[in-house]
This record gives sequence, C-alpha cells and structure tokens, in this order.
Amino acid sequence: MHKLSKTKLKERLRKKTNPVLVETLDAAIRNPSWRDVAKIISGSTRNYASKNLFEIDEVTKTGDTVIIVGKILSKGELTKKIRICALAISEKAKEKLKSSKSEIVSILEEITKNPKAEGIKVLR
Repeated sequence: MHKLSKTKLKERLRKKTNPVLVETLDAAIRNPSWRDVAKIISGSTRNYASKNLFEIDEVTKTGDTVIIVGKILSKGELTKKIRICALAISEKAKEKLKSSKSEIVSILEEITKNPKAEGIKVLR
C-alpha cells in the first residue's frame, strides 16, 4: 500500500466533518503502526468497505482481530468468536455478532488498546 505523509493525512483530516471519524483518524495518524488504516479512513467514503458476515467468516479464524473500514452488514452467519472493529455495524449484524459471542469495538478503542497494531487483519 502506498504510504501518505503525515502532512497529507492531516490535510485530509481537515475535510472530515463527522466528529467520531475525526477523532479516530487523528488517533490513527499519531500512531505510526496505524497509518495504513489512517490512509483508508482519510480517503473518500466511496473507498470504504461493506462486508457481510459470511465474507468475514470465510477469511478469519477464531481469535482474530478484524478491522473493517466501513460497514458490517448482516447477510450470512458468523461461526467463530472474533474481535471486530468497524466504523458502522447494522442492527441485524449486531444481533448476530452477539449470538456468536464476538466482541464489537470501535476502531478508536482498538487503536488505544493496541497501539502497535499487533495481530490485526484489515479487510477491504
């Protein structure tokens, strides 16, 4: 993935209006390990991913931490217990994730808990 300078990321940050997104992006910019995620967040919302549960289930294994820069949709089932970090989650997907005992956190929470970005998978 092409790296963007910290200055360019801060320029993109000024264009964002969603306060939660601004805070998440700011935390990601400050942490060098999270710059790849910062690049995706700072870009156009057209580049955000929409992932269904069955797509997440296919590429993960039990215990994974998955970052989805975008929205999680409810099509399919999740059969594994994983930790999911996303910008948005549909209501039906939240219900299905709770039934699979998966942990749901925001990307900002994950950045603060895991500053070195160890053991994460970014799904696009």
